[in-house]
Amino acid sequence: MLRTICLSLTLALLFVIPAFADADYGHIHLTATDKTAAAEWYAKHFNGKTSGFGGKADAKPDRAVIDGIGILFFQKKAGFEGSVGSGVDHIGFSMSDVAGKVKEVEADGGKVLTTGMKFKGMEIAFVVDPWGTKIELIDDPDTRGLHHIHLNSPDVQGTLEWYANAFGGEITKFKGMLPAIKYDPLWLIVTKSNKPLAPTKGRAMDHLGWNFPDLDAAAVELKSKEVTFSMEPLPYKTIKIAFINGPDGVNIELVQTPKR
Repeated sequence: MLRTICLSLTLALLFVIPAFADADYGHIHLTATDKTAAAEWYAKHFNGKTSGFGGKADAKPDRAVIDGIGILFFQKKAGFEGSVGSGVDHIGFSMSDVAGKVKEVEADGGKVLTTGMKFKGMEIAFVVDPWGTKIELIDDPDTRGLHHIHLNSPDVQGTLEWYANAFGGEITKFKGMLPAIKYDPLWLIVTKSNKPLAPTKGRAMDHLGWNFPDLDAAAVELKSKEVTFSMEPLPYKTIKIAFINGPDGVNIELVQTPKR
């Protein structure tokens, strides 16, 4: 009898406890002609702080940390494509004064695409940073700061299921309308697009990034879910990294950060 009860409890736990906890959203990796200038630009306009690799304040900045998420930069010569036309259309930030932020960004090298728009009663505008990444500015009082990553896909539901399967999270709808998953602090939103989508690698929006406490264990689990690795886990400085292929050509980095 006792053996039967123990076996039942063990089987129940197997169905309740996932192989590993949901991954944490870690970073967005962009491309710029001057990575330090780009890090300073994002930190200035979106309430962040610049830093170097490993959070070293004395290192040459190559990232802006905004709401705990790193906005990192590769440095390349001019000529790379912007984010529009790839599987990642844009990133979004929320603030109370969208019109003021549009003027501020435009005065500092940004390009204005659209202004004066409304979505579910919220003011929105679209701009492009000086290096080609499209940015949505939105007045969403429920989520301030770094707000969302907006993907394009011909298969919205399939794409969301892929991300939920790989990184956890519950498929829902942003403001009851846009299919999405919430990875605190930001939303991953997917919109249908029937246009051909270019791979993100090498563009202004190069890749997305999730963190795992044990990358080797995560790799085994992800491979069991038929996730394709473009680079196997390997040490890099004080961390461990790998790359996988997301839907619609989205390049994704997996990171195991040092234990603190």
